Amino acid sequence: MTVRVETDAPLAGPSLFRRRLADARAGLRSGAVELLHDRAGLFGFLVIVILIVVAIFAPLIAPQDPSAQDLLNRLEPPFHSWAHPLGTDAIGRDMLSRLIYGSRISLEVGAFVVAIAGSLGTTFGLLAGYFGGKVDSFVMRVVDTQIAFPGLLMALLIIAVIGPSLRSLVIVLSIDGWMVYARVTRGVTASLRQEPFVEAAELIGCRSRRVIFRHVLPNLTSPVLTLGVLEFARVILAEAALSFLGLGIQPPAVSWGLMLADGADYLFSAWWIVSLPGIGIALVVLGINLFASWLRVTSDPHARDKRFASGTQVAGAVT
Repeated sequence: MTVRVETDAPLAGPSLFRRRLADARAGLRSGAVELLHDRAGLFGFLVIVILIVVAIFAPLIAPQDPSAQDLLNRLEPPFHSWAHPLGTDAIGRDMLSRLIYGSRISLEVGAFVVAIAGSLGTTFGLLAGYFGGKVDSFVMRVVDTQIAFPGLLMALLIIAVIGPSLRSLVIVLSIDGWMVYARVTRGVTASLRQEPFVEAAELIGCRSRRVIFRHVLPNLTSPVLTLGVLEFARVILAEAALSFLGLGIQPPAVSWGLMLADGADYLFSAWWIVSLPGIGIALVVLGINLFASWLRVTSDPHARDKRFASGTQVAGAVT
């Protein structure tokens, strides 16, 4: 865990800004070099980049309208024609176009849920870990109570009230995901609360809000960022599951989970309708988890030292 201390002195002007900019560039170069030497992390990073690019430029990349039906070419297998490289579904919709547009839903839901749940959970975790006492007890009891409540049942109740939609999906997954951020943040904040730099900031008269957001929060970057990447993968799986059950994205919108539901009746006669979105989900989740593992090691000095030590031992044994 990296400890970052910021003083309350005013900034020194452009020279300090240039120095920080140079440090940021050096850190990015160092991270890029490490990523290039880590095949698993590089694979995960490329998967995430491809997902983002495909989702953003879907209207330019997709060969056809994902909702356009062609009953004359229904259930066309992959690589059967240039018009439908990955085949068609039960009503003749192009599978490649639907996969491309389905990535937009995964990216959009994942980004919104991670942002909302991460912000709420981190804020409550900071308050609980820093102030302790009754605040800590109240926040943790709320977390424990919600964790004990089945997430699927909560999704059914909320969606039954507000109706299935993209907004409903984001609300449900955000409510179901903020607790893990709160627990992790609370634990790290409670340990940082006893560090000398926090006690020094309090002794010189810094307000609690300044200590929390200027001294404690920057030191949570590594665990919260890694957790956010991991939660992004979980959100993609949860969105696919809810859409498969009919509680998430609704037609005519396109979702990988909705594509799985559409192909459930054709599992043995038209395998590609289920297999292609399933492979897409598996690759994205695998890539995100590999990148999160690399990010955790890279952003944690202790984990980096262990990896360097193990690599040195292996190199010495080989020589």
